Amino acid sequence: MLIIPAIDLKDGACVRLRQGRMQDSTIYSDDPVATASRWVDQGCKRLHLVDLDGAFAGKPENKDAVKGILGAHPNLPVQLGGGIRDLATVELYLEIGLHWVIIGTQAVKDPSFVAEACRRFPGQIIVGVDAKNGWVATEGWAEESTVSAVEVVKRFTDDGVSSVVYTDIGRDGMLSGVNIHSTAELARATGCPVIASGGLKDLSDVAALLKVQNDGVIGAITGRAIYEGALDLREAIVLAEKN
Repeated sequence: MLIIPAIDLKDGACVRLRQGRMQDSTIYSDDPVATASRWVDQGCKRLHLVDLDGAFAGKPENKDAVKGILGAHPNLPVQLGGGIRDLATVELYLEIGLHWVIIGTQAVKDPSFVAEACRRFPGQIIVGVDAKNGWVATEGWAEESTVSAVEVVKRFTDDGVSSVVYTDIGRDGMLSGVNIHSTAELARATGCPVIASGGLKDLSDVAALLKVQNDGVIGAITGRAIYEGALDLREAIVLAEKN
């Protein structure tokens, strides 16, 4: 199982939000490249980037920071979400070195966009599903839809989506524990590989996620826990790779 450090970008700095609220952010570093290097030094095999400004603006807003990270670590697989609403943006990000782009809002609002992106860029499209009060949220989590996570992902089971990042917004940035049940249920119900996100707090969460690997949960994203020392990234990676 992959343990994937997150770098959330806001105004060029590394931050973490609580439950997706832009007004409730903590700045951890003003040097995204140094932050990425810190996690690489601790053994990470994949990095998760979020353009928070882009998620609200609907277009890339932290491209320079992204380019800096990719330039410093050209061999590190990196995925990014936030503000990816058209094929030109997908192409731009993949051309500068991203391995995967994560489509969230447009996956709900225009499923045909995901299908076309998968055809154009096979194996490089991840769907981001962010649940708020049981329903998928869009526009940087500011709007709730009327569809469930399972409904959204089932639309793409034949399109060649690489995987799904599933975030429980109520747990994100709260260190309250991963929603193991909903994450595993999404993987079982859709047959799509799922990466857990939101709430991972310590090694007990990693151990719990390892128990649902066979259901299709292939990884977990960690943010606040590693920034605040509740989780030792190196230890988490070692535990995950043993199983």
